[in-house]
Amino acid sequence: MKAMIFEGPGRPLVLREIETPRPGPGQILIRVLACAVCRTDLHILDGELPRPKLPLALGHEIVGRVEALGEGVAAPALGTRVGVPWLGWTCGECRFCRSGRENLCEKARFTGYDVDGGYAQYACADARYVFPLPDLYSDAEAAPLLCAGLIGYRTLRLAFEGEERLEGRGRRLGLYGFGAAAHLVAQAARHVGFKVYAFTSPGDLAAQDFARSCGAVFAGGSDQPSPEKLDAALIFAPVGALVPTALKALERGGCVCCGGIHMSDVPGFPYADLWEERIIRSVANLTRRDAQEFLALAPRIPARATTVPYPLERASEALEDLRHGRLSGAAVLIPPV
Repeated sequence: MKAMIFEGPGRPLVLREIETPRPGPGQILIRVLACAVCRTDLHILDGELPRPKLPLALGHEIVGRVEALGEGVAAPALGTRVGVPWLGWTCGECRFCRSGRENLCEKARFTGYDVDGGYAQYACADARYVFPLPDLYSDAEAAPLLCAGLIGYRTLRLAFEGEERLEGRGRRLGLYGFGAAAHLVAQAARHVGFKVYAFTSPGDLAAQDFARSCGAVFAGGSDQPSPEKLDAALIFAPVGALVPTALKALERGGCVCCGGIHMSDVPGFPYADLWEERIIRSVANLTRRDAQEFLALAPRIPARATTVPYPLERASEALEDLRHGRLSGAAVLIPPV
């Protein structure tokens, strides 16, 4: 099979012909139909996330069809279209797994990091961590739901943790960084009644126009003050300086929730900006519950991913377009048939 292989930080991806993997016990083999490109892939490529498996096929927003079942696997059935997310395996035994926090599993393995991902024609996945996909979406449209959508949803949910239901009721939600995750969470937030305020890189008028097209009532540069106090702020840009910026925009009791796996250092800020029970928290990975809830919600909105397709062999180009902000929505790799 063909795969785009990562051999180490600072080295370009290389198109290789490698052996098609075989599913082990508890695994399935899928034929990859589409794989979205995530900023986490850039962090791995740049060496900002240490100790990836090498050599490695990146990619953790995979859509594919089940081609073979490993020992002990009865479902999903052959031919089923499934999605494979970032969280690829957990032990099920540690204190985090036992308390419903499998996203913090001490032995977790991650797709496109610890195990080969979807920058390839085929991939193996743990049968417990794949999900049936709504028929509403094409392969390319479904791929960004599996990380941009899931992490965006978890970030939104954790910003209002403790509430019985996620309801906007006209409350104000700030989104800092308006890419793949933000454009999906904006649609979910508006669906449940939030007013969305989008903050982009200063001067990025294209991103601001894109945010308005996704329903934002305000879109401006992150150097601009928010026109209203925010009940929560979700940060998707990997820029630590946005934390005190967003914190200053919060209403009392509000939450700044950082949705990225990597961020530059957070500068100091006055305690007065944190006081009045404001909260800063991070989001780590996802759970199966997140996937089940969001994949059920997405077609009801209906959430629509804006995608830019690239053939598999142009993966490096897609990553550089993401790095330099040349995308509205998500890049999606399409392997050869």
